[in-house]
Order: sequence, then structure tokens, then C-alpha cells
Amino acid sequence: MFIRLVLLFTLLPLAELFILLKVGAAIGLLNTIILVIGTATLGAYLAKRQGLETLNRIRQQLENGALPAEELIDGLLILIAAVVLITPGLLTDTFGFLLLIPQTRRWLKRYVKELFNNRISRGSMWVYRR
Repeated sequence: MFIRLVLLFTLLPLAELFILLKVGAAIGLLNTIILVIGTATLGAYLAKRQGLETLNRIRQQLENGALPAEELIDGLLILIAAVVLITPGLLTDTFGFLLLIPQTRRWLKRYVKELFNNRISRGSMWVYRR
């Protein structure tokens, strides 16, 4: 896990820098800066809007006495999208925007639920129970 994090925090910024330099050479420095700021602003707006919608669905589920498991995973993925969209870079922005598309998020949500279920069944994930 440690090696994965080291690779993530070293290779991803290098890839982002490489892409930004290539885009900057193609469209110019000012346009690249505007693009990065624009995607961060648009991404923050969309993540906030979808996050509030998800929060309302969570409240409705709780009021109806249901467990909002699907909505909580949606909320987690939207939070991840917001974080990577605010991070400057076109690679992370692409991933963040993909997380904000409900169809893409639905596909990833299945993977996250499967991951949680596998870890819980193996006993490698701690679950709080009263």
C-alpha cells in the first residue's frame, strides 16, 4: 500500500506536469491557466450541486427508515470527484468529471460495493456494530 501511495504522489504529478506543459505549448500559457481554473470552478460547482442532491436523498432515506447505502457511496465518490477537480491538472480533472457523470459513477459504485463486501467477508475491514 505504501508503494502505491508513493507512486501515486510522484508519478501522477509528473504526468500532470507533462500534460500541462504539452497543452501549454499547444494553446499558450494564458489559455492553459484559464482552462485549469475553469475546470476547477466548473467541477466545484457541479460537485456541490450533486453533493447537495445526494445529501437530500440521504435525508429522505433516513426519514423513511431506510439505510442510505447507495447514496452514501454516491456521496463518497462525489467527494473524491470534488477533491481531484480542485487539484490542478487535466488528468485529475478528467477523472473527477467522470465521477460526476451518474452512469460512470454507477459503474464505479458496483466496484466499490464489491470491494467493501470482499473486505468485510475476509475480515480485513472493521465494521462498527452496536
